[in-house]
Amino acid sequence: MSLNYPNDLKKLLKTAPLIAEIHREHGPPPSWSRPPGFTSLVKIIIEQQVSISSAMAHYQRLSDYIGEVNPENLLSLSDLEFRQCQISRQKRNYLRALSQAVVDRQLIIEELAEIPEAESKKRLIAIKGIGDWTADIYLMLCLQKPDIFPIGDVAVRTAIKELNGMDDPAEMIALAEEWRPFRSLATFYLWHSYLEKRGRKLPW
Repeated sequence: MSLNYPNDLKKLLKTAPLIAEIHREHGPPPSWSRPPGFTSLVKIIIEQQVSISSAMAHYQRLSDYIGEVNPENLLSLSDLEFRQCQISRQKRNYLRALSQAVVDRQLIIEELAEIPEAESKKRLIAIKGIGDWTADIYLMLCLQKPDIFPIGDVAVRTAIKELNGMDDPAEMIALAEEWRPFRSLATFYLWHSYLEKRGRKLPW
């Protein structure tokens, strides 16, 4: 099952007052997506805990240096070369772990779209450096899974707090239960609210 944007939107707005409020103020969000595959996973790892613009700059520097961003090319880089591409020590280790898992076929990325969502996430978070947030973003944007709620996302938590004053992640998770089975689309609305209030757009 994947995100069916027009139909899911209509159903969500009927049952989610908070999301309907965003819709009235800002209209519908873009139908954000990314291509599935190794490159998108690399980008999402680089985006951990930094701004999107910074992550894009670091990824571009890496891409310019090695050409094709694939597991073999990443594994060939020295620590110094990673530093020259502005990739931190921690993320360097994460990218190597992902690359080695793909080379060793511990992770077959193409299979993730064909297996149950829970199993996809389990396989992803088995890789060092891929936690709940990275796995959730990949499942939601790259595989278009319709019912993902990335509670680890700062913009999501900030948007909810701005809209209803809620500050407890556990309460936010409980609130999001009301948005099933369209939590991915609800997340798009929360991102939309966060970005619109700041006059920003996602650069992809």
